[in-house]
Amino acid sequence: MNHANRQTKTAAAAPRRRQRAAALAGALLVGAAALLSACGFQPVYGERRAAGAATLATIEIDRIEDRSGQQLRTLLRTRLTPRGQTGRPQFRLSVTLTESKSELAIRRDESATRANLTLTTRFTLTRLPPYPPGSITRTASSTNSYNVLDSEFATLSAENDARKRALRSLAEAIRIRIATAINNPTVFNTSAPNPPPETSPETLPQPLP
Repeated sequence: MNHANRQTKTAAAAPRRRQRAAALAGALLVGAAALLSACGFQPVYGERRAAGAATLATIEIDRIEDRSGQQLRTLLRTRLTPRGQTGRPQFRLSVTLTESKSELAIRRDESATRANLTLTTRFTLTRLPPYPPGSITRTASSTNSYNVLDSEFATLSAENDARKRALRSLAEAIRIRIATAINNPTVFNTSAPNPPPETSPETLPQPLP
């Protein structure tokens, strides 16, 4: 009988011991965090990300020619300065945009059933006075395919959708490369050779359906 009572008491005490252990572990974690903070430790990644966003907001984006260029500029402003340009511009971004089309699948009557739309940008980021002079020039390319249909309106709609996808891809590629450059000021060298065109993540030719 006494043995059964001891087992019952032990089982009842187990949850309380687990609760005390969990509370002790939580207290130790809080104490460790407080100690690190007191020693000057800060989350570096979060700080760098915030600093990078603040610097991107100081980029002045030049006008880009044509309707597609205007759309690309709007996409860049959304990504680089979502809250508007802040303070005095530290950088100027100049972009040129070119477009080309190529036919893919061909019917026996030599009419196309699918085409590729390629948009290519060449962009230059320049540091403005009173900051140290320097600039970088890069290129990015985005290729998207679309169906060539019997209806001209439907084909134009498909082509416009492909163009929008390409512009979004280019805007994101430019943002990433600019942010990388700003975090590595040593790349601002006007005498450095320009790299060859690069393909952004969404630009690989799409397989035929």
